Amino acid sequence: MINKTPVLCIILTVAAVLMVTGVSCAPSASTTADRTTTGSQLVLRERMQSLPADIVKMSPDQDMYLPVLHSAEYYTPIPLQWPVNTAGAEDSPFILQDGQTLYFFFTPDVRVPVGQQLLDGVTGIYQAKKLDGGAWSEPARVVLNEEISLDGAVFIRDNVMWFASARVGYTGVNWFTAELIGEKWQNWKYAGGQFPASYEVGELHFSADWNELYFHSGRAGGKGRYDIWVTRLVNGRWQEPENIQAVNSEEYDGWPYISPDGNELWFNRTYMGTPAVFRSKKANGQWGTPELIVSQFAGEPTLDAAGNLYFVHHYYRDNVMIEADIYYAARK
Repeated sequence: MINKTPVLCIILTVAAVLMVTGVSCAPSASTTADRTTTGSQLVLRERMQSLPADIVKMSPDQDMYLPVLHSAEYYTPIPLQWPVNTAGAEDSPFILQDGQTLYFFFTPDVRVPVGQQLLDGVTGIYQAKKLDGGAWSEPARVVLNEEISLDGAVFIRDNVMWFASARVGYTGVNWFTAELIGEKWQNWKYAGGQFPASYEVGELHFSADWNELYFHSGRAGGKGRYDIWVTRLVNGRWQEPENIQAVNSEEYDGWPYISPDGNELWFNRTYMGTPAVFRSKKANGQWGTPELIVSQFAGEPTLDAAGNLYFVHHYYRDNVMIEADIYYAARK
Protein backbone atom coordinates (compact mmCIF):
# COMPACT_ATOMS: atom_id res chain seq x y z
CA MET A 1 0.00 0.00 0.00
CA ILE A 2 1.18 3.51 -0.83
CA ASN A 3 -0.06 6.11 1.59
CA LYS A 4 0.38 9.85 1.96
CA THR A 5 2.33 11.26 4.89
CA PRO A 6 -0.14 13.12 7.12
CA VAL A 7 0.86 16.65 8.02
CA LEU A 8 0.41 15.78 11.69
CA CYS A 9 2.99 12.99 11.33
CA ILE A 10 5.43 15.47 9.77
CA ILE A 11 4.87 17.83 12.68
CA LEU A 12 5.33 14.97 15.13
CA THR A 13 8.74 14.16 13.64
CA VAL A 14 9.67 17.81 14.01
CA ALA A 15 8.65 17.60 17.66
CA ALA A 16 11.31 14.94 18.11
CA VAL A 17 13.85 17.23 16.48
CA LEU A 18 12.88 19.90 19.00
CA MET A 19 13.78 17.36 21.69
CA VAL A 20 10.23 16.96 22.86
CA THR A 21 8.23 13.77 23.11
CA GLY A 22 5.37 12.28 21.11
CA VAL A 23 3.96 8.79 20.61
CA SER A 24 1.41 9.05 17.80
CA CYS A 25 0.22 11.30 14.99
CA ALA A 26 -2.39 12.82 17.26
CA PRO A 27 -1.45 16.00 19.10
CA SER A 28 -0.75 15.76 22.79
CA ALA A 29 -3.77 16.48 24.95
CA SER A 30 -2.23 16.87 28.36
CA THR A 31 -4.02 19.14 30.80
CA THR A 32 -0.94 21.36 31.10
CA ALA A 33 1.74 22.17 28.57
CA ASP A 34 5.40 21.90 29.52
CA ARG A 35 6.79 25.18 28.19
CA THR A 36 10.24 26.63 28.60
CA THR A 37 11.83 29.89 27.43
CA THR A 38 14.27 29.84 24.50
CA GLY A 39 15.91 32.24 22.11
CA SER A 40 15.34 30.25 18.90
CA GLN A 41 14.01 32.93 16.53
CA LEU A 42 12.20 32.28 13.26
CA VAL A 43 13.94 33.65 10.13
CA LEU A 44 11.63 33.71 7.10
CA ARG A 45 12.54 32.97 3.48
CA GLU A 46 10.65 33.63 0.24
CA ARG A 47 8.48 30.70 -0.87
CA MET A 48 9.30 30.78 -4.59
CA GLN A 49 13.03 31.23 -4.01
CA SER A 50 13.09 28.15 -1.80
CA LEU A 51 12.04 25.73 -4.57
CA PRO A 52 14.79 23.28 -5.59
CA ALA A 53 16.25 23.89 -9.05
CA ASP A 54 16.34 20.20 -9.98
CA ILE A 55 12.60 19.50 -9.59
CA VAL A 56 10.26 20.17 -12.51
CA LYS A 57 6.64 21.10 -11.84
CA MET A 58 4.38 18.08 -12.40
CA SER A 59 1.25 18.38 -14.55
CA PRO A 60 -1.76 16.11 -15.11
CA ASP A 61 -0.18 15.02 -18.42
CA GLN A 62 2.80 13.64 -16.51
CA ASP A 63 0.78 12.12 -13.69
CA MET A 64 0.68 8.31 -13.61
CA TYR A 65 -2.05 8.32 -10.96
CA LEU A 66 -4.53 11.06 -11.78
CA PRO A 67 -7.41 11.59 -9.34
CA VAL A 68 -10.43 9.52 -10.40
CA LEU A 69 -13.87 11.09 -10.00
CA HIS A 70 -16.70 8.71 -9.00
CA SER A 71 -19.55 11.22 -8.53
CA ALA A 72 -21.84 12.74 -11.15
CA GLU A 73 -22.35 15.75 -8.85
CA TYR A 74 -18.95 17.25 -9.70
CA TYR A 75 -16.95 18.33 -12.72
CA THR A 76 -13.57 16.71 -13.37
CA PRO A 77 -11.04 17.76 -10.70
CA ILE A 78 -8.30 20.12 -11.84
CA PRO A 79 -5.20 21.46 -10.07
CA LEU A 80 -5.17 25.06 -8.91
CA GLN A 81 -2.80 27.12 -10.99
CA TRP A 82 0.34 29.01 -10.02
CA PRO A 83 1.00 30.79 -7.71
CA VAL A 84 -0.81 28.37 -5.37
CA ASN A 85 0.62 25.16 -6.82
CA THR A 86 4.36 24.95 -7.40
CA ALA A 87 7.02 22.29 -7.81
CA GLY A 88 6.99 22.01 -4.02
CA ALA A 89 4.34 20.34 -1.87
CA GLU A 90 1.06 22.17 -1.27
CA ASP A 91 -0.90 20.09 1.20
CA SER A 92 -3.66 20.03 3.84
CA PRO A 93 -6.03 22.63 2.28
CA PHE A 94 -8.75 24.51 4.16
CA ILE A 95 -11.15 26.74 2.20
CA LEU A 96 -13.28 29.34 3.96
CA GLN A 97 -17.03 29.14 3.41
CA ASP A 98 -17.13 32.14 1.09
CA GLY A 99 -14.68 30.39 -1.23
CA GLN A 100 -12.44 33.47 -1.29
CA THR A 101 -9.63 32.47 1.09
CA LEU A 102 -7.58 29.27 0.99
CA TYR A 103 -5.18 28.05 3.67
CA PHE A 104 -2.71 25.25 3.09
CA PHE A 105 0.54 23.69 4.30
CA PHE A 106 3.64 24.10 2.14
CA THR A 107 7.13 22.67 2.09
CA PRO A 108 9.46 23.27 -0.88
CA ASP A 109 11.13 19.86 -1.17
CA VAL A 110 9.56 16.59 -0.01
CA ARG A 111 12.98 14.90 -0.17
CA VAL A 112 14.27 17.01 2.70
CA PRO A 113 13.99 15.37 6.13
CA VAL A 114 11.33 17.02 8.23
CA GLY A 115 13.89 17.99 10.85
CA GLN A 116 15.50 20.23 8.25
CA GLN A 117 12.12 21.55 7.13
CA LEU A 118 11.72 22.93 10.63
CA LEU A 119 14.75 25.15 10.11
CA ASP A 120 14.25 26.14 6.47
CA GLY A 121 12.31 29.35 7.22
CA VAL A 122 9.62 28.58 4.64
CA THR A 123 7.75 25.38 5.58
CA GLY A 124 4.42 26.09 7.27
CA ILE A 125 0.92 27.51 6.77
CA TYR A 126 0.08 29.83 3.86
CA GLN A 127 -2.94 31.87 2.85
CA ALA A 128 -4.10 32.79 -0.67
CA LYS A 129 -7.04 34.99 -1.66
CA LYS A 130 -9.17 34.73 -4.78
CA LEU A 131 -8.82 37.70 -7.12
CA ASP A 132 -11.22 39.15 -9.67
CA GLY A 133 -11.46 36.72 -12.57
CA GLY A 134 -10.94 33.65 -10.40
CA ALA A 135 -7.14 33.62 -10.12
CA TRP A 136 -5.44 33.31 -6.74
CA SER A 137 -3.10 35.79 -5.10
CA GLU A 138 0.50 35.04 -4.23
CA PRO A 139 0.26 32.98 -1.04
CA ALA A 140 1.51 34.66 2.12
CA ARG A 141 3.05 32.91 5.11
CA VAL A 142 0.87 32.79 8.21
CA VAL A 143 3.27 33.44 11.07
CA LEU A 144 1.92 32.17 14.37
CA ASN A 145 5.06 32.23 16.47
CA GLU A 146 8.22 34.35 16.59
CA GLU A 147 10.26 31.31 17.58
CA ILE A 148 11.03 28.25 15.45
CA SER A 149 8.01 25.97 15.11
CA LEU A 150 6.15 23.89 12.56
CA ASP A 151 2.42 24.54 12.27
CA GLY A 152 -0.28 22.80 10.24
CA ALA A 153 -3.65 20.98 10.26
CA VAL A 154 -5.64 24.23 10.18
CA PHE A 155 -9.32 24.61 11.05
CA ILE A 156 -10.93 28.08 10.88
CA ARG A 157 -14.37 29.37 11.77
CA ASP A 158 -15.38 32.96 12.44
CA ASN A 159 -12.18 34.66 13.65
CA VAL A 160 -10.72 31.61 15.39
CA MET A 161 -8.05 29.28 14.05
CA TRP A 162 -7.21 25.89 15.51
CA PHE A 163 -3.87 24.46 14.44
CA ALA A 164 -1.46 21.71 15.46
CA SER A 165 2.10 22.67 16.23
CA ALA A 166 5.46 21.35 17.31
CA ARG A 167 7.21 24.30 18.91
CA VAL A 168 10.09 25.01 21.17
CA GLY A 169 9.23 24.64 24.83
CA TYR A 170 6.14 22.43 24.46
CA THR A 171 6.01 18.68 24.93
CA GLY A 172 4.99 16.80 21.80
CA VAL A 173 2.53 18.03 19.20
CA ASN A 174 -0.24 20.16 20.67
CA TRP A 175 -3.37 21.98 19.61
CA PHE A 176 -3.29 25.77 19.71
CA THR A 177 -5.71 28.55 18.81
CA ALA A 178 -5.16 32.00 17.31
CA GLU A 179 -7.42 35.01 16.84
CA LEU A 180 -7.81 37.05 13.65
CA ILE A 181 -7.47 40.74 14.48
CA GLY A 182 -7.70 42.89 11.39
CA GLU A 183 -5.70 40.99 8.77
CA LYS A 184 -3.30 39.28 11.18
CA TRP A 185 -3.55 36.08 13.22
CA GLN A 186 -2.51 36.90 16.78
CA ASN A 187 -2.80 35.86 20.41
CA TRP A 188 -1.95 32.20 19.96
CA LYS A 189 -2.82 30.06 22.97
CA TYR A 190 -2.28 26.47 24.00
CA ALA A 191 -5.60 24.62 23.59
CA GLY A 192 -4.70 20.96 24.08
CA GLY A 193 -5.76 21.07 27.71
CA GLN A 194 -9.42 21.21 26.65
CA PHE A 195 -9.32 17.45 25.99
CA PRO A 196 -8.22 14.61 28.25
CA ALA A 197 -5.12 12.85 26.93
CA SER A 198 -7.17 9.66 26.44
CA TYR A 199 -9.18 11.30 23.64
CA GLU A 200 -6.06 11.33 21.40
CA VAL A 201 -7.52 14.05 19.19
CA GLY A 202 -6.02 13.97 15.69
CA GLU A 203 -7.02 16.22 12.79
CA LEU A 204 -10.31 17.84 13.65
CA HIS A 205 -13.38 19.74 12.49
CA PHE A 206 -15.99 21.55 14.60
CA SER A 207 -19.71 21.80 13.93
CA ALA A 208 -21.15 25.19 12.98
CA ASP A 209 -22.26 25.88 16.58
CA TRP A 210 -18.91 24.71 18.05
CA ASN A 211 -20.75 22.09 20.15
CA GLU A 212 -19.59 18.98 18.29
CA LEU A 213 -16.01 18.05 17.51
CA TYR A 214 -15.23 15.45 14.85
CA PHE A 215 -11.71 14.05 14.78
CA HIS A 216 -9.70 11.03 13.76
CA SER A 217 -7.75 8.92 16.17
CA GLY A 218 -6.05 5.59 16.58
CA ARG A 219 -7.39 5.37 20.15
CA ALA A 220 -8.54 2.04 21.58
CA GLY A 221 -12.05 0.87 20.75
CA GLY A 222 -12.00 1.69 17.04
CA LYS A 223 -12.64 -0.52 14.03
CA GLY A 224 -9.53 0.30 12.02
CA ARG A 225 -6.12 1.91 12.05
CA TYR A 226 -7.70 5.35 12.33
CA ASP A 227 -11.37 5.92 13.11
CA ILE A 228 -13.55 9.03 13.12
CA TRP A 229 -14.97 10.00 16.50
CA VAL A 230 -17.28 12.74 17.77
CA THR A 231 -17.36 14.43 21.16
CA ARG A 232 -20.02 16.89 22.32
CA LEU A 233 -19.66 19.97 24.49
CA VAL A 234 -21.97 19.77 27.52
CA ASN A 235 -21.83 22.34 30.31
CA GLY A 236 -18.43 23.48 29.14
CA ARG A 237 -16.85 20.01 29.04
CA TRP A 238 -16.16 17.74 26.09
CA GLN A 239 -17.86 14.39 26.69
CA GLU A 240 -16.43 10.90 26.14
CA PRO A 241 -15.93 10.47 22.36
CA GLU A 242 -18.31 8.25 20.40
CA ASN A 243 -17.10 6.10 17.54
CA ILE A 244 -19.05 6.86 14.34
CA GLN A 245 -19.29 3.21 13.39
CA ALA A 246 -21.38 3.79 10.28
CA VAL A 247 -18.50 5.54 8.50
CA ASN A 248 -15.51 3.64 9.90
CA SER A 249 -13.82 0.59 8.43
CA GLU A 250 -10.76 -1.57 9.04
CA GLU A 251 -8.71 0.91 7.00
CA TYR A 252 -7.56 4.46 7.74
CA ASP A 253 -10.66 6.64 8.17
CA GLY A 254 -9.84 10.23 9.05
CA TRP A 255 -9.32 13.89 8.12
CA PRO A 256 -13.02 14.71 8.67
CA TYR A 257 -14.95 17.67 7.30
CA ILE A 258 -18.50 18.29 8.57
CA SER A 259 -20.83 20.46 6.48
CA PRO A 260 -22.29 23.61 8.10
CA ASP A 261 -25.75 22.02 8.30
CA GLY A 262 -24.25 18.91 9.95
CA ASN A 263 -25.71 16.56 7.36
CA GLU A 264 -22.61 15.63 5.36
CA LEU A 265 -19.42 14.08 6.71
CA TRP A 266 -16.50 14.05 4.28
CA PHE A 267 -13.34 12.13 5.07
CA ASN A 268 -10.40 10.06 3.82
CA ARG A 269 -10.28 6.29 3.57
CA THR A 270 -7.65 4.04 2.03
CA TYR A 271 -9.11 2.66 -1.22
CA MET A 272 -7.21 0.23 -3.44
CA GLY A 273 -3.98 1.13 -1.68
CA THR A 274 -4.11 4.94 -1.79
CA PRO A 275 -6.07 7.71 -0.02
CA ALA A 276 -9.53 8.52 -1.36
CA VAL A 277 -12.30 10.99 -0.50
CA PHE A 278 -15.59 9.60 0.79
CA ARG A 279 -18.85 11.22 1.89
CA SER A 280 -21.59 10.06 4.26
CA LYS A 281 -25.00 11.74 4.45
CA LYS A 282 -27.12 11.95 7.58
CA ALA A 283 -30.80 10.97 7.34
CA ASN A 284 -33.15 10.77 10.31
CA GLY A 285 -30.24 11.35 12.62
CA GLN A 286 -28.19 8.43 11.28
CA TRP A 287 -25.09 8.45 9.09
CA GLY A 288 -25.51 6.55 5.83
CA THR A 289 -23.13 4.22 4.03
CA PRO A 290 -20.14 6.23 2.79
CA GLU A 291 -19.92 6.83 -0.96
CA LEU A 292 -16.69 7.15 -2.89
CA ILE A 293 -16.24 10.63 -4.43
CA VAL A 294 -12.60 10.86 -5.60
CA SER A 295 -9.94 8.16 -5.49
CA GLN A 296 -6.21 7.76 -6.21
CA PHE A 297 -4.05 9.90 -3.94
CA ALA A 298 -6.92 12.26 -3.08
CA GLY A 299 -6.93 13.51 0.49
CA GLU A 300 -8.07 15.98 3.15
CA PRO A 301 -11.36 17.24 1.66
CA THR A 302 -12.60 20.76 2.37
CA LEU A 303 -15.64 22.50 0.85
CA ASP A 304 -16.97 26.03 0.45
CA ALA A 305 -20.59 27.03 0.96
CA ALA A 306 -21.42 26.30 -2.70
CA GLY A 307 -20.28 22.70 -2.26
CA ASN A 308 -17.13 23.05 -4.36
CA LEU A 309 -14.57 20.47 -3.30
CA TYR A 310 -10.88 21.11 -2.62
CA PHE A 311 -8.42 18.33 -1.80
CA VAL A 312 -4.73 17.50 -1.93
CA HIS A 313 -3.29 15.21 -4.59
CA HIS A 314 0.14 13.63 -4.20
CA TYR A 315 2.23 12.78 -7.26
CA TYR A 316 4.03 9.45 -7.06
CA ARG A 317 6.47 7.70 -9.35
CA ASP A 318 8.02 4.30 -8.60
CA ASN A 319 6.50 4.44 -5.10
CA VAL A 320 8.32 7.71 -4.40
CA MET A 321 6.45 10.95 -3.71
CA ILE A 322 7.45 13.73 -6.13
CA GLU A 323 5.33 16.66 -4.98
CA ALA A 324 1.75 17.59 -4.02
CA ASP A 325 -0.89 20.00 -5.37
CA ILE A 326 -4.23 21.38 -4.28
CA TYR A 327 -7.04 20.20 -6.59
CA TYR A 328 -10.50 21.66 -7.14
CA ALA A 329 -13.72 19.95 -8.26
CA ALA A 330 -16.59 22.34 -9.01
CA ARG A 331 -20.09 21.37 -7.94
CA LYS A 332 -22.45 21.07 -10.91
